[in-house]
Amino acid sequence: MPTADDTLTLLSDLVAAARRAGADAADAVAVDGVSLSLGWRLGKLERLERSEGRDIGLRVLVGRRQAMVSSSDRSAAALDELVERCVAMARTVPEDPYAGLATPDQIATEFPDLDTCDPTEPSAETLIDMVARAEDAARAVSGVTNSEGADAGWARTETAFVASNGFAHGFTVTHGSLSASVLAGDAASGMERDYDYTSAVHMADLRQPEDVGHEAGRRAVRRLGARKVKTCKVPLIYDPRVSRGIVGSLAGAINGASVARGTSFLKDRLGQRVLAPGLNVIDDPHRRRGLRSRPCDGEGLPVRRMAVVEDGVLNTWLLDLRSARQLGLSPTGHAGRGSASPPSPSVSNFYLEAGPVTVAELVGDVSRGLYITELFGHGMNMVTGDYSRGAAGFWIEDGEIAYPVSEVTVAGNLKDMFLNLTPANDLVFRYGMDAPTLRIDGMTVAGR
Repeated sequence: MPTADDTLTLLSDLVAAARRAGADAADAVAVDGVSLSLGWRLGKLERLERSEGRDIGLRVLVGRRQAMVSSSDRSAAALDELVERCVAMARTVPEDPYAGLATPDQIATEFPDLDTCDPTEPSAETLIDMVARAEDAARAVSGVTNSEGADAGWARTETAFVASNGFAHGFTVTHGSLSASVLAGDAASGMERDYDYTSAVHMADLRQPEDVGHEAGRRAVRRLGARKVKTCKVPLIYDPRVSRGIVGSLAGAINGASVARGTSFLKDRLGQRVLAPGLNVIDDPHRRRGLRSRPCDGEGLPVRRMAVVEDGVLNTWLLDLRSARQLGLSPTGHAGRGSASPPSPSVSNFYLEAGPVTVAELVGDVSRGLYITELFGHGMNMVTGDYSRGAAGFWIEDGEIAYPVSEVTVAGNLKDMFLNLTPANDLVFRYGMDAPTLRIDGMTVAGR
């Protein structure tokens, strides 16, 4: 890997070359990554892979015309061709009245240490030990009859960004993960599968392999004997590993690009109530060791912890520079950026704050309902808010888990779902997009 200073110098030279070739403004991004992953099944190593990648992207603006070209070749000849091709493209594409870099007074000047880089790269032997322990623990659960295996991975990504407005910065993030997936039951009586998963910036923050494996096995066995239920309208309880999808739907609905295009069901709800009173949704790019933490956004703007929804009221859209200009608003520091695409709005550590009630209290108040542990398909219309997804989980009867359920569909409208959700107090930061256990009343379950 090149040093951070070497990469910033390379990008500065690339931006300067673009300006000399006729660009009015330019920025360049480099993404250098290394990853290690392996798969383990039935006590044997099935896959061991290590990969390295080096990508560089150049964006130029000629007036209000914008073009972007990327390459994995950093030789002098290749970069000269990259500049020539990118500037030529920018001169021929249609004008975009909202394209442009940040002004010098907008760019970030302070970059907090977020502890997003684990300095130690795990060895293959370390990962093998982790997956072996996880699968052994899963297969030891009574009722587990087969294994889909365990997987572990680690990655380090170094990102550097330089722009002609004076911005220059680079940072490094690491990510480790471990998962296990097993089957329970047999062909005669029916089989079920389930999994468990842990991920963290630092390997030391991962859950223990035995915990991951045992939970995967427990979840699979618990699903045996699943049945359908009659079509009905009942409260739904969303387990945290699926409740985060509800929060993700909110993030998509307040994405500035969608709002500017008029393709969001919340496009006219800024400053209005979108969640129940007392609920807050936070975007926190400065969370230490957060899975999506970042010192600045993809356009070099400063970022900060933000209450996107406060006391149920929508405070802001998620805006990059382009969508902010299109809507006549100030950018919010939510631009994401890759080496092969222009900036677009994206969240960092995005979560719904915990509520005051326990999960037991949330479930105990349900006379008839469905506790959802898995969702299938992507039946969400972001223009209308209509929501329909396949689901599996457990039927609730008189406040108690009664039996497993599968092959049902849950449906509603996200606008109503947001206003009728109640969070439990069990928020844990596991995915980068997080929510506690959620209850949503008035949902339709379609079964037999």
